[in-house]
Parts: sequence; C-alpha cells; structure tokens
Amino acid sequence: MANDEFFSEKLRVPEALTFDDVLLRPKESHIEPDEANTETRVSRNVTLTVPVLSAAMDTVTESDMAIAMARHGGLGVLHRNMTEEEMAAEIERVKRADELIIRDVVTARPDQTVREVDEMMDRRGVSGAPVVDEDDRVLGIISATDVRPYLEVGERDEVREAMTDEVITAPEDVTPREALELMYDHKIERVPVVDDDDHLVGLVTMQGILQRREYDSAARDENGRLRAGAAVGPFEEERAVTADEAGADVLFIDCAHAHNRNVIESARAIAGSVDADVVVGNIGTREAAEEIADFADGMKVGIGPGSICTTRVVTGAGMPQITAVSQVADVARQHDIPVIADGGIRYSGDAIKAIAAGADAVMLGSYFAGTDEAPGRVVTMNGKKYKQYRGMGSVGAMKSGGGERYLKDTDDEEEEFVPEGVEAATPYKGTLESELHQLVGGMQSGMGYVGAETIPEFKERAEFVRVSGAGQQESHPHDVVITDEAPNYSPDQ
Repeated sequence: MANDEFFSEKLRVPEALTFDDVLLRPKESHIEPDEANTETRVSRNVTLTVPVLSAAMDTVTESDMAIAMARHGGLGVLHRNMTEEEMAAEIERVKRADELIIRDVVTARPDQTVREVDEMMDRRGVSGAPVVDEDDRVLGIISATDVRPYLEVGERDEVREAMTDEVITAPEDVTPREALELMYDHKIERVPVVDDDDHLVGLVTMQGILQRREYDSAARDENGRLRAGAAVGPFEEERAVTADEAGADVLFIDCAHAHNRNVIESARAIAGSVDADVVVGNIGTREAAEEIADFADGMKVGIGPGSICTTRVVTGAGMPQITAVSQVADVARQHDIPVIADGGIRYSGDAIKAIAAGADAVMLGSYFAGTDEAPGRVVTMNGKKYKQYRGMGSVGAMKSGGGERYLKDTDDEEEEFVPEGVEAATPYKGTLESELHQLVGGMQSGMGYVGAETIPEFKERAEFVRVSGAGQQESHPHDVVITDEAPNYSPDQ
C-alpha cells in the first residue's frame, strides 16, 4: 500500500450488523412453539433450562433476582458493587433458597436461655432450631411458638425446659416424598436429618419441599441447590476465591474490554484458582476470542450495545452486536465454549436473533430492571411507576466501585470520572416470572418459525435476511394508533 493511500485505505471497512438489520428467514416447520426445548449451556459445566441471564448490575441482580431467575430456569449474576462478605452472604442465600437438606443449620444448646435462642432465630431469619449437645447429637427441637411470647416459660429459662424432646428425624438419603410424608404424619414443618450415629447433618423443611415442587424446571446444581453466578473484577483473585468458596457456580470476569493483556493474564490466574466455571468478557471480535479460548469456560460478548451504555459515543469504539456475536461464536465453536450475548436486546425477537448468530444464551439488564425482584428504587413520574436503572459505567455506579470494570482507577475520591454509562428510569413491569414468560415464549416461537426443536438445532438451521430501513418500519405496528398495549411489545423500547 502506497504511503499516500494509508488513510483512505482505512475507509474500506467491513460491514457490521445489529438486531434491526436482520430477520430470521422462515422455514418449513413441524415444531409448535410449546414443543421447543430451550435448554442450553452457559459455561462448560453449567446447563440452564432457559437461555437467559440477568446482568451483573447493582440495579438489576442481587439475591432476590438471582433466586427468581434460577427458580424459573435461568441464571442471575450478582453484581460486584458490594463487599466480599456481602457478596458471599448473597451467594449463600441463593444456594440455600430451595435446598432439600439445609446444611448450614441454625442450632440451639439445651443450656441456652429462651431469650438468647429467640433473639438468635430472629437474627438468622428462622422460625425453629434443632437442639443439640456438644457432639451435635439431636436432643430436641425448639420453635418460635415454643418461646413467644414467653407464656409457658420465662425468657431466662433454659431451652431444655421449652423444647420438644420427642424429635422425628430422617436419614441422609431421605427423598422429598418421604420427608413430606413424615411431616404430614406427625404434623410438623421441619425434620432434622441425622447420620447413622444420630449426629445432625441437616434439616428438611416443609417450605423447602413445596418450593422445589413448584419450580420443577429450576436451574439446580448436582446437589439440588439453585444455580448462582457472581461477577468479579478483572484483578480480584481474592474476591473470586471467596465467591467460589461461598458456592458460586459461575464466575464472570466483569470487564468492559477484556481484550487487554493484563485482564487476560489475571483472568487466566483466576480460572486456575477456583473450581467454579469462569466466563470471560466482554469481548467483541474473533481475535479476542482466540486469546481467551485456552482457559475460558464461557465467553461474554458486548462492546457498548446496552441501553444505558455510552461507550460507543464516548470512546468511538464498539462492535454492532450481531456481528460481534457471530465473530466470537466462530472461534468458540471450535473449542466447544458457550457464548453469552450481553446487551442491546429490546424484544424477544432480538434474543432469538442473538442465538441464531451463534450465542448459547443472552444476558439482559434493562429488560429485568423494572421487575419486582430488581433492587432498583421505585419512582413515580407523571403518574406512572418506574424503577431506577443505571449503567455500571455511570458516575453513581463508579463511585460505588464499578469503575474497575472500565479499567479506571476509582481509589481517588476527588477524581473526576469519565463515565461510559448513564443513570435512568425504566418502566415498572411487575414480576420477573411474567417477563420471562413473554421473553422465552417469543424465543420459542422464533424456533418454531425456523423449524428447530432445540437450541443447537436452531443455531444450525437459522438463516438471516438483510432488512432495509423500510423493512424495519414494516416490522413494527404501523398506520394505526395502539389502543391496548401488548405485554411483550412497546414502541418506546
């Protein structure tokens, strides 16, 4: 290339596409939408019933969201704008939520006072506790009704005077049905689980059994506990180990631009230090995918597509999401590594297009930020309810510790931030369950139009067609005034 052609050559650029630029080409189908199986992998060793994750944002995913996501077959990724201790507690709360056998049991000693145990149960959020001796052998069980309001016993009396000492126990191999029958037969709500020597090893509760039966498609680990994801900073190996020890199934390297030599080396070290799967992101090119393919258990794709992300306009850098996903997926497929499309999804049709481009699952932020389970604050504007939503690159999130995601030093409190996100409000939507139902239902319909029964089959069969500006306009409702809003469509999205 001649010297006088250097800059003009840069303008011979490849085309990059995003969701509105393409549509799925309909094909002959024998698949009804309800028959479509959305099971997928999000990392090498973690499978979900539905291909959906909630984003690691402090106005989207804390334990309430993560529990709800896992119960409905997806995965919630806890944000990292909290202390290590808080993060570990949030992970443990998710893992304990639907356990058949609760292993971390709150216990009482027979010589404790009723008042001490009452305060302990209140502090730990439980309504009963097995009473054990110094060798953890079960002596009895005490419940809130035994100690409140101190009618039968005084608050200074010992637990042995208030406890029920005829205790029904169950062996470690007890099944949900057997435990439920014990509870019905003896009119009790909790059964201590003991080993062959009568040492306490866990507790089964009526509430836990009923929740497991209600959420039969939940995402669970090999021990039947709900799946949990957690975000860690690109250089936070200690936090990653803490999250791993707390029980996180998947750790997500939380970085806006993971194609960075220091980030990659740190992520490789983290992957070698934990048992959990490690998903590395965000990336947007095949070159980035090739750099992490030797150690990553998953790849997360998205450079600036989020609704509250300003990376592309602030930095001038980015990659339209359909092209980014397809480039990463070309590399990931060679190494059997799952791909997660993160950001830019407004409708269920966008989500299934991301799968068609090569993703195995999608991650959403604003889509879920308006639900009851999201931690954002509810505000009312012009008579309508909204929930607080902010990008992790916003000033507020950076001040809370999110700046490292953008490889920016946040230690200096007087530093003036250069944000790559905004703070906003998103319409209040109600329950996560209803939003997931519409999202996954739309994705299943997309699979039906292509004639694919499974996610892998859909990725093979799906073909795209390009859409013009007129075609985009034609895709939306037009030439009408919408009188009743549909639950899965808003022209303002």
